Amino acid sequence: MLAGVNVALGVTGSIAAVKTVELAHELRRRGANVRGVMTESAQGIINPWALEFATENPVVTELTGQVEHVALCGREGWADVLLIAPATANTVGKVAAAIDDTPVTTTATTALGADVPVVVAPAMHEPMYDHPGVGETIERVESWGVDFVAPRIGEGKAKIASLDAIALATARATGGAELAGTRIVVTSGATTEAIDPVRVLTNRSSGKTGRAVARACYVRGADVTLVHDGPDLCYADVERVESAAGMLAAVEETVEGADALVSAAAVGDYTVEESDEKIRSGQDLSLALESTVKILDAVRESHPDLPIVGFKTETSAEDEAMVDAARETLARVGLAFVVANDASVMGEDETRALVVRESDAETYEGDKAGLGARVAAELAVELR
Repeated sequence: MLAGVNVALGVTGSIAAVKTVELAHELRRRGANVRGVMTESAQGIINPWALEFATENPVVTELTGQVEHVALCGREGWADVLLIAPATANTVGKVAAAIDDTPVTTTATTALGADVPVVVAPAMHEPMYDHPGVGETIERVESWGVDFVAPRIGEGKAKIASLDAIALATARATGGAELAGTRIVVTSGATTEAIDPVRVLTNRSSGKTGRAVARACYVRGADVTLVHDGPDLCYADVERVESAAGMLAAVEETVEGADALVSAAAVGDYTVEESDEKIRSGQDLSLALESTVKILDAVRESHPDLPIVGFKTETSAEDEAMVDAARETLARVGLAFVVANDASVMGEDETRALVVRESDAETYEGDKAGLGARVAAELAVELR
């Protein structure tokens, strides 16, 4: 996600500065190279040696005749992105006013003047974050193209965003923006049909692939809506559903005005009439199963021109059979392409899949994050 990306990490005097060692490690785990820049106030919270240890690079704590701010974020500078995390209200105000009295604010002014992407993760007490002047300042800086990673509000504080949210925003700022300006709807995971108030009919899908696709589309600049039976996420607007009927209704609503649909969910093929009371155990029981509506067919009927990516899971473990099944769906629904795989990869971190089009089928092997990136890249080609 951040492979080969050079990140200048600006640290200011919020208590959240204690998180920056862990943040630097997280950025590097995702492939980034990191160099730290610290204000004097930040150095009162963590020692620069700690950030030097985490980044394996010297830390800028003062500006000298070596013009470190230009070397980092000038037009020919080292950094691909400036990440200020945490950013105090004081620092955000100074960035907005081009007040260059710390290494971090001077580096920010340089980056903005050199068109280096800037990402800001604010952290402060909640009343400070709610101050109208701070809000106006954030809006002003955002209008210059700076990306803000929203803090987590709780316990009277605007706490710094999660490491994942900050890393994703940094990747998005440097991710190529192939899907910028688009809105993508992604479905993910299993659906669940209630048998009674206790029991359900479902499948083994974990939703890992769908979430990976949503993340990859977000990193490439898309606004993403994820329809799934899962938690809220930092990289997508979430529509939470349980049943196949609920997913169909949510998809029909969210694809209005969307640029594409990626249907990665393992939608249940059957539903059952739910019992109002718990069915007593100790008896033989037959359930009358009813077919669910095919989401792809329904969406295609109501949106004949919408680009749609389908997923097809089989149990044959034979490529030829998977390709044949994928092409049947491809032709019937009029899909952009289909991702076919064997059911044995459900729930696993690693996968093997076939990206199937009318005239060819290409193999992907690796982790599901990589498959998500492959799907997003293929989708960007389709939308161009």
